[in-house]
Amino acid sequence: MPVGTMATVKGLSIDQLAQTGAQMVLSNTYHLHLQPGEEIVAAAGGLHKFMGWSGPMLTDSGGFQVFSLGNLNRIDDRGVVFRNPRDGRTIDMTPEFATGIQMQLGADVAMAFDQCPPYPASENDVAEACRRTHAWLERCINAHKREDQALFGIVQGGCFPHLRRESARAVSDFNLPGIAVGGVSVGEPVEEMHRIVREVMPLLPTDRPRYLMGIGTLREMAVAVANGIDLFDCVLPTRLGRHGTALVGGERWNLRNARFRHDHTPLDPTCPCIACRQHSRAYLHHLIRSEELLGLTLLSLHNITQLIRFTTAMAQAIRDGCFSEDFAPWEQDSPARHTW
Repeated sequence: MPVGTMATVKGLSIDQLAQTGAQMVLSNTYHLHLQPGEEIVAAAGGLHKFMGWSGPMLTDSGGFQVFSLGNLNRIDDRGVVFRNPRDGRTIDMTPEFATGIQMQLGADVAMAFDQCPPYPASENDVAEACRRTHAWLERCINAHKREDQALFGIVQGGCFPHLRRESARAVSDFNLPGIAVGGVSVGEPVEEMHRIVREVMPLLPTDRPRYLMGIGTLREMAVAVANGIDLFDCVLPTRLGRHGTALVGGERWNLRNARFRHDHTPLDPTCPCIACRQHSRAYLHHLIRSEELLGLTLLSLHNITQLIRFTTAMAQAIRDGCFSEDFAPWEQDSPARHTW
């Protein structure tokens, strides 16, 4: 899922986003509450109409942003009180309030409000965050009234196996239409994230979507899919694009590098995006070095296309019965054999 935090995937129009083959887009409750406000989005007919995207959408609850970006005043069982970084006003974010915002935004999937502890955190702090997350999930379920919107729960537990197992079982017991694995990609070693996925996935229902939050590199996606994950989101492709970096075959190419100055070949001859079909590496290098906005847009478009191509190839390999042969080498940190 490309990330459209503020109801826009940075640098791309809706038509350009559709050209990448993206099927689902993520936006963020915290940011949309601050600007423009959920009432304005609701008055437009909901998030889909507000931004012009007709495909499925998911809204993150904002829990991660509240804890990582907000000027926190208080955290307790009732919720979180923080100061709006834009105007300094106090916001009282409870599970009910976060759920209400998401109902007004009207995305197809809403996420439960959770407490995402930082890395590293003590076992006691993570256990307290898990307890609070499970209690808040029940309150989110009670507050959620939209039948046309699915509510997903979130598994927490940090890097403590027993807490992850307890959280997976607790969230699964609510029998929700989907479950996310949160609290990863927050600074822990990547092998810790892989271990968490391998330990948690056997405990989650297999007949509904499983979502790994904040993941967007090829190896991490391949390992996760091999263990049963279905959904991902990540700001990486557009963030790299805005900094002049292209994803090509699993590598990161800095288009500012002088080696591209006289290279008149396509960025990736196998890629169907407009950056690769109509422009050369030399032209992209020129745009980036000249700080032209078009260069940042083209690289963001290309990077999202690369990740969509990769996940589409994994899905096709599963259908063809050759996923283990073509993508399992990523488990050993070796390049996949599949041509995608």
